[in-house]
Amino acid sequence: MTATLRLKLTLLLCCLAALPAFAEAQEDTLSSPPDTVARARKGVLPAVLNYFRNSNKESDKRFDCSVVGGPYYGTTTSFGIGGGVSGLYSWDPSDSLLRRSSLSVMAMVSVKAIIAVEVRGTNYMKRDRSRWNYRLKVSNTPMDFWGIGYDHGINDVTKGRYKQIKLQFKPDYLFRIAKDLYLGFLLNVDYTHTYEFTNPELIGGQRESVAAVGAGVALNYDSRDVSTNAYRGQYLRAEQLFYPKFANKYYFNATDVTFSTYHPLWRSAVFAAEYHSLFNFGDNVPWTMLALVAETTNRMRGYYEGRYRDRNIIEAQVEIRQRLPHRLGVVAFAGAANVFPAFDEINMRHTLPNYGVGARWEFKQRVNIRLDFGFTKNKPGVVFNINEAF
Repeated sequence: MTATLRLKLTLLLCCLAALPAFAEAQEDTLSSPPDTVARARKGVLPAVLNYFRNSNKESDKRFDCSVVGGPYYGTTTSFGIGGGVSGLYSWDPSDSLLRRSSLSVMAMVSVKAIIAVEVRGTNYMKRDRSRWNYRLKVSNTPMDFWGIGYDHGINDVTKGRYKQIKLQFKPDYLFRIAKDLYLGFLLNVDYTHTYEFTNPELIGGQRESVAAVGAGVALNYDSRDVSTNAYRGQYLRAEQLFYPKFANKYYFNATDVTFSTYHPLWRSAVFAAEYHSLFNFGDNVPWTMLALVAETTNRMRGYYEGRYRDRNIIEAQVEIRQRLPHRLGVVAFAGAANVFPAFDEINMRHTLPNYGVGARWEFKQRVNIRLDFGFTKNKPGVVFNINEAF
């Protein structure tokens, strides 16, 4: 581990560890005499600390809104500042059994000149007879690029760079067909505009900028107790998307499957496991829609996003989560991924390992801020984010 990486990790751990200490300090302030409390409350810092101290308490508001912000770190993004607003609400307040819907708007800026804005929403309709979800993300990002396939990603000989402006919009609407089981339709719009491409020959003659428009069906099974931090239950998401010739320069089909399961262990501990695969079919799969290792900070933590990419990916991970006093927690995780061009060309020696540890702080009930330190095939990486990885 390099000295720079040790310093980054130490700083992040200090930031995370300081949060409960701040909350405890605020408790002492609130237990002080009235005149002392009145003087303390005049400052901005005590108000902020009081906000974090009470952030995980239950609320009966029709729209429970929270604001969160601060530094973050990721292997791909490096250091940055992020923040946003999240809200919980119900489409039928009279139904106490109906899950609360959620809306979040997040923005971030990093030292690598990365700018991104993301809007996410999950809506549970009356009596949970239907659900609709959406995700909209706009970003401007400089990216390192190794090429396509394991052999390119494993070394830096052909490594290049490009900058991209990316728009992603993915909504769906699902209808309940059985207990915890939903079926419906989804749309996916993905536009990637690249510029300052240093090694365009690595994309095999394809266009440097690509627009992809797809539609399809989704099957969703969800018996988790809480989606943001499950203690028990299972989750299955299967998507079949079609990118037809009349709407795309590159036409192909994609099958995306995710399955996760959660089981209580000993006191305040949970075992979680996840499987994910993405298979692209057709002769015209664009390079911007290939399967990527670490496409999100939720899988293969510590890898650089897209260093390894190909037509297909199979990946899995397991995690043990232990809750501790004072809204703290720790995790240990391990995983693996394999990207490959075709099923008859899978090489098990190309399987990428991933393992590491993490720290947690409960910002709101069942919503954690997380710091993960992951070991990879190349070099260790750090992820600082909100919500559990899966």
